[in-house]
Amino acid sequence: MGLLSTWLSRLASPHSSKSFFHRARELSHRFRGPRFSGALPSSGKERLLSWSRSIVPFAIVASAGGALALELSSTSSLDHRIEGKEQTGLLVQGPHKELPEEFIKELKAILQDNMTLEYDERHFHGNPQNSFHRAVNIPDVIVYPRWHDDVQKIVISCNKYKVPITPYGGATSVEGQTLAPQGGLCIDMSLMKKIKSLHVEDMDVVVEPGVGWIELNEYLKPYGLFFPLDPGPGATIGGMCATRCSGSLAVRYGTMRDNVINLQVVLGNGDVIKTGSRARKSAAGYDLTRLIIGSEGTLGVITEVTLRLQKLPQHSMVAMCNIQTIKDAANAAIATMHSGIQVSRVELLDEVQVKAINMANGKNLPELPTLMFEFIGTEAYLREQALLVQKIVSEHNGSDFVFVEDADAKKELWRVVSVLQTIFKKNSWIRKEALWACLAMAPNFEALTTDVCVPLSRLAECISKSKQELNASPLLCMVIAHAGDGNFHACILFDPDQEEQQQEAERLNHFIVHTALSMEGSSTPTNLLTVSPSGQSIANVFAPLAVSST
Repeated sequence: MGLLSTWLSRLASPHSSKSFFHRARELSHRFRGPRFSGALPSSGKERLLSWSRSIVPFAIVASAGGALALELSSTSSLDHRIEGKEQTGLLVQGPHKELPEEFIKELKAILQDNMTLEYDERHFHGNPQNSFHRAVNIPDVIVYPRWHDDVQKIVISCNKYKVPITPYGGATSVEGQTLAPQGGLCIDMSLMKKIKSLHVEDMDVVVEPGVGWIELNEYLKPYGLFFPLDPGPGATIGGMCATRCSGSLAVRYGTMRDNVINLQVVLGNGDVIKTGSRARKSAAGYDLTRLIIGSEGTLGVITEVTLRLQKLPQHSMVAMCNIQTIKDAANAAIATMHSGIQVSRVELLDEVQVKAINMANGKNLPELPTLMFEFIGTEAYLREQALLVQKIVSEHNGSDFVFVEDADAKKELWRVVSVLQTIFKKNSWIRKEALWACLAMAPNFEALTTDVCVPLSRLAECISKSKQELNASPLLCMVIAHAGDGNFHACILFDPDQEEQQQEAERLNHFIVHTALSMEGSSTPTNLLTVSPSGQSIANVFAPLAVSST
């Protein structure tokens, strides 16, 4: 990690005399050769080595997580196994060693009481809720820094004693990002939640990583501004950067990578870099901001984020309609996007999801595939766009098209959608309420969630094909889609005590993932576990990484 940190530090330094390409070439020569010794099949090894040589400066990060103080070859001693044949759950075990007493003393000197060795707290941080991923080890110590300087001192100490780090945000993701396969230190960023500066005229804000996006928007509201990313309650800005999140508004405002201007990051050796400035544009050097976003804590610990803001829309309208089949609903969503109408959200719910909504909220909505739209703009524009969408929906066998402009009514409609989205992003009380409502349809069951994305033109085909397989299954399955950008989820309920049901749930997961990949789509690491080209879990290669979670 020291070499990686040095490389990143030099990239960020304006005073270095060597060119970026010269330094990258030096590193690639230094690490040339087959040093990875993980337990992959020979063909898998060859593919991995070919791939790793092309990104060798970054492959070093796979050594030990946030502190990343181990050698690359140490990955051979990691044990990553799927929990049973063709199963989705990943059980990870890494080399573990006791923390030196000197290290604990240094932490206490840095943090005073803002740390804990209590088992319950360590177990909570090391076992993500509603995730099929598990690790044999849990963090050995949890720390709660209050300042950037605390983080830097912690990382320097971890590097000194070769202790791996797991950065920890709101922990609302379900892909196992907060696992600590080698134990070590978990750095919980929840106390670093200051809004450091707001620049209304420049429409940007500088925040610490522990700030939640909901709290941030409450702060920004009086200024007529907001931050448009909405992955779900509980998500924090640092974790949203680490996981490159999106949300239902991504169709209009883009994902996290499009809304971050600058990052301050503590690298694994304690060096501090800023990936840019507050300027909206730069053509100088590598785009380190985009490199850090989505790296899930493996390249450093984010301690400050500069965000791009948007003006709060003066007028908005929410519309909802029913459509006879899920394929027609997806095609209506695609046609709406192709029409050039500037929708800010397009959400698709299948009939089973609507049934869950009715149960959760005491509603009596028609239990049919349902589309929900949001429009923003002037009042005249909103009405014009709503009428155009109504025409498109009617051409795809849609009915019961309604739209509302009243603020309370809009909140109620979007609360309906939020309740369903909570099935996939479970953190706050309202999400737990929704999950309970979903699971109430099958008491004592568990939920396996999928997350795939395909090119917009293939969305209807992918959802339709997946829905046919889900409907044919004896399990209770639901679908919700962020139809504006080709992303959809399935929620598959099964009895964890019935091996056949668990295998069926995992079979459905594999089917959906393979279907999306065959259509040039993608999936989250959770669902890619057994479908990587080598036949090995992607996490088998990267499991040593310490990662952050939203």
